[in-house]
Amino acid sequence: MNLKQEKADYIVQRLEELYPETPIPLDHTDPYTLLIAVLLSAQCTDVRVNQITPKLFKRANTPQKMVKVPVSEIEDIIRPCGLAPRKSKAISDLSQILLDKYNGEVPQSFEGLEELPGVGHKTASVVMAQSFGVPAFPVDTHIHRLAQRWGLTAGKNVEQTEEDLKKVFPRDKWNKLHLQIIFYGREHCTARGCDGLQCDLCSSLNFLRKTPVKTKK
Repeated sequence: MNLKQEKADYIVQRLEELYPETPIPLDHTDPYTLLIAVLLSAQCTDVRVNQITPKLFKRANTPQKMVKVPVSEIEDIIRPCGLAPRKSKAISDLSQILLDKYNGEVPQSFEGLEELPGVGHKTASVVMAQSFGVPAFPVDTHIHRLAQRWGLTAGKNVEQTEEDLKKVFPRDKWNKLHLQIIFYGREHCTARGCDGLQCDLCSSLNFLRKTPVKTKK
């Protein structure tokens, strides 16, 4: 067994001990509200999104209701999440597409999801994993950073990191593991609180490391 695989196996074991339960951080009630919440989370914290979505979903929590809300009103509600003009238009446009093309349902395929306005591969992966139970490994900037610190990837982008992580972690662990890594990163291995030398996993996995890790973007 190679060193990278040994590290991956240890990470699975340790994260399962730390986070046996993995509640989805974004509040939602169905695939549509999860899709909207994940879209809003781009360059915004989950905490902030969860503060905004109750008001938005009280106004409209289905595509049928959302298309009736003026884009300007959606923009006003979601403004604290940032990128409000772009996100509000995407929410309105994708809601109309769901009605026109999918009978108001969220498509259960990566292809269908990634064709929607404002929905990239990471957003599609979250919805496929958490709403439909399809194995996926959504990689955001936090997972990208930790994977480099743990020596699991030298990828310079999230796409390469996702590919590398899928090779070393069992497919049936992906959906839970990506949340466990996010939880660990927020609690123990933050961008400024750890440099690849400080936290439990960084020090255990790379005990010979002497210099900080600079994340490759």
